[in-house]
Amino acid sequence: MSRFSKQILSLATLILMAGVSATVKADTINVVGVNSGQASTATVVCEFNAQTNTLTFTITNTSAITSPGSTSTITGIGYDLPPRGNASASGLNGFTGSQAPSLSSTFNFSDADLGNVPAGFNNVVLDFGFTTGPSGNFAGGSVNDGLLPGESASFTVTGAAFSGFTESQICNAIFVRFQNVPVAGSDVGVPGQIPEPSSVLLMGSALLGLGGYARKRLSSRK
Repeated sequence: MSRFSKQILSLATLILMAGVSATVKADTINVVGVNSGQASTATVVCEFNAQTNTLTFTITNTSAITSPGSTSTITGIGYDLPPRGNASASGLNGFTGSQAPSLSSTFNFSDADLGNVPAGFNNVVLDFGFTTGPSGNFAGGSVNDGLLPGESASFTVTGAAFSGFTESQICNAIFVRFQNVPVAGSDVGVPGQIPEPSSVLLMGSALLGLGGYARKRLSSRK
């Protein structure tokens, strides 16, 4: 086997192993502001238990503050399960949720009508969410009660309406509201483009096939 074929096979094996391991671990979602980029970012470690229809996630505000006086505070977290949008203004119903005790932030859970999602997401209908302040509106919120850069908060949501969804579908349905953002003033963060485990496995299989093809051609030339 040539050195090139060995490298292809090794790379394919590593990718397949990464894909397999990704299917048994909690999803890690990188959220980025649609208008403000790195000024509004977060990391979400998300896990779904299909046996109990329970979603648990921990969100960390990783925003890079570049302007004095700005805070890029997370004031709202909402989920619109696929397909995006719903005939009802309140989306899917029947969820219950709670925030783990926190000294740095106070979010209130709701699966009622959470209002519109700014930054151009006119077709989004949030099925449930956590908001700050008394309004209960995703587009609003209280900066004083939100999550500052470097801070984390954990949440739990349960509901029969989760049935039929995969962990990846649920975790990637997140929308994060940032306020007091440099330049933009406010923004909405959505998941970045991270390959799903199925895509990783497909890539690994393709590389394995390429390695086998290269080995076969080399053998035929001998």
